[in-house]
Amino acid sequence: MSKLQPTQLSSANTGLNLKFIKQNFSTLIKVISIFLIASAIGLELGNIYILITNSKLPSSLNPIFWIERFAVTIHFLEAIIAAFFAPSRKKMPVQYGIYTFFVGTVGLLELFQEEFRTK
Repeated sequence: MSKLQPTQLSSANTGLNLKFIKQNFSTLIKVISIFLIASAIGLELGNIYILITNSKLPSSLNPIFWIERFAVTIHFLEAIIAAFFAPSRKKMPVQYGIYTFFVGTVGLLELFQEEFRTK
């Protein structure tokens, strides 16, 4: 029986650690993304309520609303792309589009990584 050299052991360990880190990092991104997109929707609903009731919103909050609208728009575009490509990956388009809307780019990466794994 041959023993593993220290360099072989550390390189095998590194590959395992990178996979573990990547998996946990994407899970963390998903959780944060869901929270932030839900918060952005809540902010926008609050903004609509303020407009309907003719209330004043502090102008210092305008940059936050622009960032929120940009993020929601990008997530919406990602959801459309995911819904378009989902049937070719044997996924339900509406379900995967909604999933991608909330998790963002991670959902698209998951959808397209399946293609590369099967080839």
